[in-house]
Formats: sequence, C-alpha cells, structure tokens
Amino acid sequence: MTSIEKIFEDNILLKYNLYNSIFTTLPFEKIEHVGTLLPLFGSHCSKGFEKKQSPKQIVQTFFENYLPDVHEEKQFDILFRFIQYVEREIVLFDAIEESAFPLLQSKKSNNFIKFIGEQASIEQKTDALKQFIENFRIRIVLTAHPTQFYPGKVLGIITDLSEAIKNNNFVLIKSLLLQLGKTPFIKHKKPSPLDEANHLIWYLENILYNAIPEIQRDIIEEILEKETNNAAFEIGFWPGGDRDGNPFVTTEITLKVAEQLKLAILKKYHSDIKKLKRRLTFKGVYNKLESLEKNIQKIIINPKKKTELNQEKLLNKLQEIKTVLKEKHQSIFINDLNELIRKVKTFGFYFASLDIRQDSRIHTSAFNHITDTYTDILPENYSTFDETRKMLCLGETSKRIKVSDLQDPMTISTIESMQAIKKIQKSNGKKGAHRYIISNTQTALNVMQVFSMLKMSGFDKKMPVDIVPLFETINDLQSAGKIMEQLYQNPAYKKHLKNRKNEQVIMLGFSDGTKDGGYLAANWSIYRAKEDLTLMARKYGIKVIFFDGRGGPPARGGGKTHAFYASLGKNIENKAIEITVQGQTISSQYGSIELAKYNLEQLLSAGIKNKVLTSQNNELSPENRALLENLSALGYRKYKNFKEHPKFIPYLEKMSTLKYYGKTKIGSRPSKRANSDKLVFSDLRAIPFVGAWSQLKQNVPGFFGVGSALLHYEQSKEFNKIENLYAESKFFKALIENVIVSLKKSFFRLTEYMRNNEEFGDFWQIIYDEYQNTQRLLLKLTKRNDLLEKSPATNASIETRHKIVLPLLTIQQYALQEIQISNKENKEKINNLEKIIVRSLFGNINASRNAV
Repeated sequence: MTSIEKIFEDNILLKYNLYNSIFTTLPFEKIEHVGTLLPLFGSHCSKGFEKKQSPKQIVQTFFENYLPDVHEEKQFDILFRFIQYVEREIVLFDAIEESAFPLLQSKKSNNFIKFIGEQASIEQKTDALKQFIENFRIRIVLTAHPTQFYPGKVLGIITDLSEAIKNNNFVLIKSLLLQLGKTPFIKHKKPSPLDEANHLIWYLENILYNAIPEIQRDIIEEILEKETNNAAFEIGFWPGGDRDGNPFVTTEITLKVAEQLKLAILKKYHSDIKKLKRRLTFKGVYNKLESLEKNIQKIIINPKKKTELNQEKLLNKLQEIKTVLKEKHQSIFINDLNELIRKVKTFGFYFASLDIRQDSRIHTSAFNHITDTYTDILPENYSTFDETRKMLCLGETSKRIKVSDLQDPMTISTIESMQAIKKIQKSNGKKGAHRYIISNTQTALNVMQVFSMLKMSGFDKKMPVDIVPLFETINDLQSAGKIMEQLYQNPAYKKHLKNRKNEQVIMLGFSDGTKDGGYLAANWSIYRAKEDLTLMARKYGIKVIFFDGRGGPPARGGGKTHAFYASLGKNIENKAIEITVQGQTISSQYGSIELAKYNLEQLLSAGIKNKVLTSQNNELSPENRALLENLSALGYRKYKNFKEHPKFIPYLEKMSTLKYYGKTKIGSRPSKRANSDKLVFSDLRAIPFVGAWSQLKQNVPGFFGVGSALLHYEQSKEFNKIENLYAESKFFKALIENVIVSLKKSFFRLTEYMRNNEEFGDFWQIIYDEYQNTQRLLLKLTKRNDLLEKSPATNASIETRHKIVLPLLTIQQYALQEIQISNKENKEKINNLEKIIVRSLFGNINASRNAV
C-alpha cells in the first residue's frame, strides 16, 4: 500500500464508514429500516452482477429474499427511499474527501508558489518567471450548464460538514447529518437564469473572493517581491448572458444578473472595510475608510441611483490611505489593506465579467430582418457579391437602428442584448460585460454580421466589445484558420482589433467536437486548429487568446486539463489560459478555498512549465505528428460509422436516460435545440448526450475509436511507434490518461443484459468490444497492471464512489427494463418508474465527480 493509499484509507474510507454508520441510524421521517436494508441491497447488487444477473433480476430477488410480503407499491417506495439515502451518502463522501484534500497533495502542491519560485532560481530563470507572470492571465468562466444537481442548501451543508470533519467536531457532524437527511434535494420547478446566477454567485462570494487574493499574495511574496498591476486571474460569467438555445434569458434577466454581481462584490468590499476600520483606527485613515463605507452602503441600498464612485476612484482612495499609512503610521496592518486593493483590482465593480452568447443562425435571421426593415443598409445587389465584398459592406455599415422599428421578437431580443452590454459597462465598468460569443461560427460573415449589428445597436467606432467566434464541429475547426485570415484582412475588423490592443479571443468547443467526431479526432482537431490559428494571428501581428469550452468529464474536455496546457509547444499561443467551468466541476474543483487554490495553481503551473520551466521539448516530431494524424483519422472513421449505425439514436432513446434529462428541472435551458418529438442527432446537446452514456456506465464519447486506432498499429506490427509516441509526446500522454479515467468509470456488467436484447444486442456488443480493445491496448501501452495504478487516490475515489452509487445504478436500469415491458395503460406504474429514473439521475451525476 502506497502512502497516498494509506492516507486515503485512514482519512477518507475509515471516516466515511464511521459517519455513514451513524447516518444510517438517524431517525429520518418515512425511511425507518431503510438504513439497515440499503447495505444489504448494495451487497446483493454486487453479488448479482458477479452472477451476470440483470438489474431486474437483482431487484426482484432482493424483495423475494428479504421482503417477500411487500406489495408492489411499497416496493417502489423502498426503492425511492434507497435513492434518497444514496444521494446523501454521496454528499457525505464529498464532504469527507474535501476535508482530506490537503493531506492527499504533496508538499510541493501545498506550497506551490514557493516551489515554483525556488525551481526558477535553481534554473536561473527568475527574471523570465517574473516577466511571464506580469503578462500571463488565467480566466475561468462559470457556466450554468445543467450538470450540477446539488441545490444551494446542500452545498452549504457540504461546506460546513467538510469543516466539521476536518476539526473532528463529532457533535456538529451528527447534527449536520441529521440536517442533511431532512433537507430536500429536488427542485420542484426549473430554475430561472436568475436562480442559476445566484447559485453561482455563492462560489464567487464564499470561495473565489478569498482564494484568488491568497494566490496573488503568495506570488507577490515568493516571486515578484513587489505589487503588480496584473491581477493574473479573471472570472467570466455565463448565467444571464448565455442566450444560445435558452429562450428564458431575456435582456431584463441579463441586466438583473449584472446588478446582482455588482451588489455581491460591493457587499464584500463593505464587509472588508468594516473589518479594516477595527484595525486602522488612526488619524487620517479611519475617517477615509468610514467615508468609503458610507458611499458603498448608499450604492447597495439604491444600486440604480447615479453615483460617482467606481473601481478607479475606489482604488485611488485606498491608495491614498496606503500612502498615509506608510508615511505616518509605520505601515501597521498594511498587508490587510494591500489585500483589499488586490481584490478591487481583480473584481472591480462587476465581480465577474458577464459574457453574451448567441448562435450564428439567430444572428443571420436577425440581420436579414433588419435589412428587410431598413432597405438602405445594403446595396441593392448585395446578394450577388462574393464573401469578401459582402464583408467590406458590413464593415462600412454606419446605420443606427431603433428597436421600435423592428417586428421580429428574436431580432428585438438580439439587438437589446447588444445594447445591454453598453448599459452594463456604464454601471459596472468596461469589464462588466465586454465579450460577445458567436456559437456555431462557420464563416467570416457570421462574425461580420455581429460586428455590423453591434454598430447598428449604438456602439461608436471604438467599440469596447470583443467579438469571439466559437468553432465547434470538426469541419468548422478545420476551417477556422482561413476564416480568421479573412477577418484579419478586413479593414474595418482590423481597425476594431487595433482598438482592442490587437487581441483576438477565439473559443473552441470540446463538448460538441467530441460529440461530432469522437475523442481522438476532436482533441487532435482542436490542437491542429490552435496551431493554424496561432500561425495566422502571428502573420498579421495579432495576439490570439484561446478560450476552451471544456465540460466536467474527459468526454467534454474535462479531466486533468492542466496536463494539456503543459503539453503545448511553441506553435500554439499560450499567453493566457481561459476555460469554462461547469456543473459538478465547479463544486468538485472550486467547492472550497483549498480546492480552488489548488486547481487555479495547477493551471498557473501548466502555463509556467510550458513557457518558462519546461525541461522537455513539447514540439511534435514529423513522425509523431503523422502518427497523431493517422490515429485521429482511424478513430474518427470508427466513431463516424458508429454514430451512423441505424440503432444509434434508437438505442439512446429506448435504452438510456437521455429523454429524461429534460424532466430533472436542473437547468433553465431546454435539453435539445429543436422542439420536435423526433430525436435528431444534430439537435442533441452535448451535456445530455454525454450524460446519457455516463448513466449507462458506458462512457462512449470518452474512449470510442481509441481502441480501434491502436489496434490498427498492433495488427500491422507497428505498436512500438505508439509506445514511442506515448513516451515522447506530453499531449498524447495527457489524452491517454483522460481516456483511462473514462474507462475506469465504466461498468459494463450493469448493461450486460442488453447483449441478449433482440433489437440492440449486436449494437451493445459493438460498444463492449471497443471498450475491451481500448482497455487491453492501454494496459499494453502504459505497461501497467491497473490503468490507474499511477494515481492511487483517484483510483480509490472512483472505486468508492462506484460502490456507493451501485444501488442507484441498479434501480435506474431496473426501472428502464420495466418500462420496456410494462403495460402502457398502467399509468400509475409507468409514472412511478419514470419518477425513479428521473430521481436516480441526481445521485449518479453527483457521484461522477472526483475531488482528488
């Protein structure tokens, strides 16, 4: 047993078993004896799958063996109570794992900034490190994508429980477990975008407001040895601004969220100033703090009232106080004041910058409606122009339009969202909202239409907005470089970029890329796109910033993302790391100050290792590049054939939980793009698509095609080339390690009963064969006996979570099996089965996270 495994066993497993034994004996309403029955059921599930029983057989034999006299309605009630119990066991495990997180990290990780400074000194790169940090930026963007099932009340319990466990406060732990048992987990109505925003503001107020300044302080003390104007960290925010496919995000909501963000940060400043007043009680200081406190309080009371105070003026006032403190009061408590100054520099009057996002097809429709309404905007023969000439016309547009002249509701909404940016900037500052993201960007015209409409909506020539194209599908990624070159050559857009410091942000979508082309092709296509886009930007003197749309699991660009950023070579611009953080990833990676610091430092580490301290050449040799190209093509071909299989969509419809995602009421956005009853692949959103495979414990998007690509080289007696690639390429190694996590989180015994299904047996076998091939060949490639033997804590966490959630998975599959054969006229039974399926989604998703 390794030291990490010993720590995990002593500080997580033993504590979980101890507190769970208490938890299962607490007097919860309506679930008498369930705490005693659940361990029996869990054991029965494990033994049943070992005997290759189906979930239906396992559930039926459990009741026959242990509760033979219980009628069907009571059976449903017991299964439902099992689900509720398991949900809370997962929360308990989350809390315990979070409490032990610092123990599982190496000394280097626990004092990362100091280690980096010492390493730079040893390599005589201190000056290079200082210069890098002065210009580097990490931007995490919190999104409301529906992959988080914990309501705010439960998140608070996790935080308190984790702290109580850390302090071994047994009395409080018992009370919190009782609170947990009595606290509802489900949402009876879908959250509004404003609800989603308020949910994520909790993380801003309680975690990131403290974690980011702590890292900044360590950087200043251990590396820079002076204050800096570069905050190094920024936060983006999508709830209330992300309109793509979400009809519930209105202009009113956007403005309200911006106001909530401003109020949240001002309340934090107000609280900190009150604390400072208790320390800085000196002449010429206290009265200035008191004046600031009153001015901020006035804004909080009446946020719509015009005020002179803004970020710049607040900083100036604090700097005046600092000067007095240094000159007249021996710099007493100056560190406390410096921390507040850093916070104001970082969070301004906006806390997080609100991004606006909409689909290019909506923009095209809106633009057409505008030009139909205002016939003098474009030349009469515009439709006959080639793309370059059309772009020139759009760049020269100077027409101001009035919303009152427009008739189409979507066009009105689109223009109002652009005008909202201007209003937010006036209230919250320029950084309050300054990005407009274009989903599904396919042409340069898509970007120029938005550029033109922004000008029409009221922005002047020096438009303070960054237009961000989002490339998602494999084809769009391959065309991205040419599209951006067209924009860089356009005189109006070139002038716009000059006003934006020649900086172009480009977003790349991992989730839709994987859904479209499979894991290998998506990741390689994004890597290639970044190289092409970097080359094009450098050719035209543009600083390109890549903004990665990453989800939680590896299949959606998640996993150990820092390893990917550390693997980028000089052919990919890496002066900033910008990523989306979604759903359960927010709670698993930013659920506590320790977790947030660790994950932000990991991103910082990736940038530093890649640009300053790297001891290994990250460039791909021509041979390795050719290998990756061929692996990608082989994987894409296998995945493409798979998704074109006639049973692909029917399998997801009938055998998975896909159609139940929309019933969970966890997000404001609809679960698919079109409203039609028929399921079409292009309408599928990446989150329910990946989630459905995860609920099946098959994780297809995270590995399918990898095994077939590797098998090609084994069969052609060239597997040594893949072994050399794995040894030489950090990028390929990072990719493989994420595939391994997808495999480890799979459990095909759960669905093995499908092998005998008349309609889907052959299709299930295709998936299973690819899984087996991938697992065998990755063991061969990594020369391991167990795929995660190099990551014992992660391995132990996955295995423990699987054991906890196995009853839930079994019940879910049992209900899916029963629905297939039940009489559709028996509406009460069908309703009970569907309730079980929907409710089981909650715990299964929450259990899929890993804090370690």
